[in-house]
Amino acid sequence: MTNPAELETQIELKTLRVRQQGPVLTIELNTPDQGNAVTDAMLEDLQSVLDRQEPHIQVVVLAGAGGDFCLGGDRSEYAAYLSRDPSGSGIRASGHRARRVCDSLTGNPAVTIARVHGKAIGAGVALALACDLRVSTDTATFRLPELALGLPTAWGGLLSRFISEAGAARARELILTGRSFDAEEALSLSLLQKVVPPPELDTAVETWIKPIIRRPATALRITKAMLNSYAAAARLTDSSALDPELMAAAVSETRRARRPPN
Repeated sequence: MTNPAELETQIELKTLRVRQQGPVLTIELNTPDQGNAVTDAMLEDLQSVLDRQEPHIQVVVLAGAGGDFCLGGDRSEYAAYLSRDPSGSGIRASGHRARRVCDSLTGNPAVTIARVHGKAIGAGVALALACDLRVSTDTATFRLPELALGLPTAWGGLLSRFISEAGAARARELILTGRSFDAEEALSLSLLQKVVPPPELDTAVETWIKPIIRRPATALRITKAMLNSYAAAARLTDSSALDPELMAAAVSETRRARRPPN
């Protein structure tokens, strides 16, 4: 078994903290001073850890350090990309990284669990939705503010997963208004499967882990693959492969529209 400290040193993680205990791998977003905002460095770290995941891992827990799970994408990084290349090539590349990370979580042979607390915004919602099981504290809040920022809901395949879980009508309302919603509403929309008081969050995660790691590994992998297959069939019109292009075009156009005239 890889020692967590050795793994972090081996792949030089800058934005994550990882811990491996038997068949359970915990990945913690670890830039709390920035609200665990998703940067390209974080996406690269996540992909590196998931690519190096050992075959015997049966559960992957995704968590966030500090007061919030994840405050979304780092908009200052998008601005820097546009300053270097107004056509949006940097944003397209970032979008492809986001898609690969979310697909790696969803398609992971292990069961993935999102452990959510505080705020989950934009990309933070997408990362949670890419996981099989999602639990949050009853004080957690969620928001999709992309439209108000001049962006499409196009990050990591978020839209298709959101509609698949919450339904088109409710997804439409939450995306178009960008309003914040609480954990109980997220539970009612099937965006979460469990809501607990903050002191019980780790216990809730453990109540899922214990029976999962007792399951025969081969049967678990096959069942996970079958569940993913049926979910994919329900999203036959998924256009999220276009997400990077849509994001780059929208950000570039919004920047041009906001630029003061000469």
